[in-house]
Amino acid sequence: MPHDKHSFLFSSLNSKQPNTARKVHICRLFDILQLCVQRHDWQRARRAWTILLRCKEVDWKTMWKTSLLLLGRPDETAGYNTSETDKVSFLTVMMRQHPEERESILKELVLHLIQCDMHRRAMEELDLYLPSYPYQDNPVLHVYAGLIALYLAQPASDISEETTYGQGWDASHLRNAQAHLERALAIDPSNIVAAAFLSQLAGTTRAASDRDTPDSDDEKMEVDEALQTRKRVRA
Repeated sequence: MPHDKHSFLFSSLNSKQPNTARKVHICRLFDILQLCVQRHDWQRARRAWTILLRCKEVDWKTMWKTSLLLLGRPDETAGYNTSETDKVSFLTVMMRQHPEERESILKELVLHLIQCDMHRRAMEELDLYLPSYPYQDNPVLHVYAGLIALYLAQPASDISEETTYGQGWDASHLRNAQAHLERALAIDPSNIVAAAFLSQLAGTTRAASDRDTPDSDDEKMEVDEALQTRKRVRA
């Protein structure tokens, strides 16, 4: 069959028409991979992906999302399941090896760190990148940072539905959460998540800060003078 007669279900190899038998086979294999993924046939999808990874024509780093997807599926033939920590390790490596996609990889890394109950490390990752461009202009990353800061601000004791943000919550983390959510809303005014949490936080950060701030000497003097005045009136 002439090369120009080949047709494929999915685009691959930069959507260029294959001019060799090897590239035709790679495109066919890519079709098999995508079909298996859509049919949730993870065993065959993993086999196809393993072969594609060995082909020099395939830039596997740009297809890190496919690797992450297959990594999250159980391997019945091997008899083990990958864990969230395996995904965190993979994404950490990809952050170093694929800097062009670091912004997108960072969002995935933060989500999987949260699922691993590693909120402080997730916050550390965000604190490392958010001050610099282009991360500082990403509203999603600021929302993540705001929600994680809000989680870390919770009191150590159990809280009930009646507990408000001002009762025993960490004022520093609350201010940090408010700052990130406000930044997210400034970048994206239609961000309903940031707007909803900011409406809940309104006024609570100031109240928490006031409770954490010790009374000044001037305030104590005013209280003492008022007390002495009342005593003289009673006498």
